[in-house]
Amino acid sequence: MTAATFKYIDPASYVKSDVPFVKPWGKVDGPGYSFKLTDRERSVEDIRGREREYNIDNSGFAVYKSPAQEKAFTDDAKVRDGYYAEVEALLRQKLPGVKKVVFFDHTIRRREKASPRQPVQQVHVDQTPRAAEIRVRRHLPADEAEELLKGRYQIVNIWRPIANPASDFPLAVVDYRSTKPEDLVKVDLLYPKREATDDDDRGKEVLPDPSSATSTEGYEVKGETFAVQPSENHKFLYMKDMTPEEVMFIKCFDSFSEVNGGKKGVAAYTPHTAFVDPQTPADAPGRQSIEVRALIFYE
Repeated sequence: MTAATFKYIDPASYVKSDVPFVKPWGKVDGPGYSFKLTDRERSVEDIRGREREYNIDNSGFAVYKSPAQEKAFTDDAKVRDGYYAEVEALLRQKLPGVKKVVFFDHTIRRREKASPRQPVQQVHVDQTPRAAEIRVRRHLPADEAEELLKGRYQIVNIWRPIANPASDFPLAVVDYRSTKPEDLVKVDLLYPKREATDDDDRGKEVLPDPSSATSTEGYEVKGETFAVQPSENHKFLYMKDMTPEEVMFIKCFDSFSEVNGGKKGVAAYTPHTAFVDPQTPADAPGRQSIEVRALIFYE
């Protein structure tokens, strides 16, 4: 157990609205958001050795030992063709009843100045229920989407360290059972505008101009996430020094969760964030990681 500082959305810094660009927004390629963050010191517990106590239905996340064939993650084609196949096989192994898997994006984060995607220091959930349904309709043929939306479907973020253990800026999750729906704030996710024929967001981020962080020029709303407000009840957990041989499933959405009219006790989402671990050695290498987001449909 250690203590660390976690960044939440400041409840006093935004206007509750559904109007684009009045509603809270954040940029997918950061930095840039329309609200302020507030710091809270919280205890964070290392679950190493107790991973089996947690799964995506009870706590909203799970950790597995599963070395990947892909190691470098520098060739986009190898990531999409090879690593995606590895991830799908793991999902089918660990999640009974999977009928179909559709990968819709991936993000590689490297704590280097030239990297467009840095570890995110803000407690958040990747997708709202509305965004999840839109993803299904966006990435599948209309008839198939309508049929699949009648059954159970999820969005899961499959997160893995690259090259070295994630001691620097490790990933913390909030146990779903310590959250309440009112903790969540809908936030529009802004993407840089691209050609109308380009509907593939995977791996295309560029480093933005930090001087335009508060400007929405050249951006459009293409997603919706949840920011998370502070709560004394939140239970933060992490896998200390998580290695590239380990992988974490982070549930973003579940149509059969208790908050979506499904089974009581089934987790709906997992708030998560990078954080500064005061126990990390000063000479620890910068954190590198890959996250792949998947639509998962069940029999």
